[in-house]
Amino acid sequence: MLLPKDKTTVGCKWVFNVKLNADGSLERYKARLVARGFTQTYGIDYQETFAPVAKLNTVRILLSIAANLEWPLHQLDVKNAFLNGELEEEVYMDAPPGFEDQCRGKVCRLRKSLYGLKQSPRAWFEKFSKSVKHQGYTQGQSDHTMFVKWSETERVAVLIVYVDDIILSGNDEEEICRLKKCLASEFEVK
Repeated sequence: MLLPKDKTTVGCKWVFNVKLNADGSLERYKARLVARGFTQTYGIDYQETFAPVAKLNTVRILLSIAANLEWPLHQLDVKNAFLNGELEEEVYMDAPPGFEDQCRGKVCRLRKSLYGLKQSPRAWFEKFSKSVKHQGYTQGQSDHTMFVKWSETERVAVLIVYVDDIILSGNDEEEICRLKKCLASEFEVK
């Protein structure tokens, strides 16, 4: 699309990486397109950037309770988490390097967040918390990265998210299993 007259673009670049196996052999090549978020302007390209981070004491308390009550612990990692965030602002990006000839004067309108955008952590956390709350979990008041769900039989499932890492525990194994399946259907988890 053509850039609207009152808008500016955010630049981008490719970041290449080589992933190795434990023995040093080649596992795969990686390429990630990242936005040059340092060129964004507050109030134009983004509004809010704050995203909560799990408090160390919250994690310690959950681990302590899980150990004392012999609750199982589950750990999940959301792959490319920031790419799931949905942008509220209109953000336009220059054509990625290598695609300039095909795009000739056109720009990309971003609907989802990219690594490097100032609002990406916030957009991801909002998407994730909305998904978990939709599953019936209540967000913590003193630590917004903690989510709790009580069953009618007084069983509990507790989740803490730290950027893209998730800890799940509780005495409601059925609910934990159900939530893991729901998260896996919405996000790519490992």
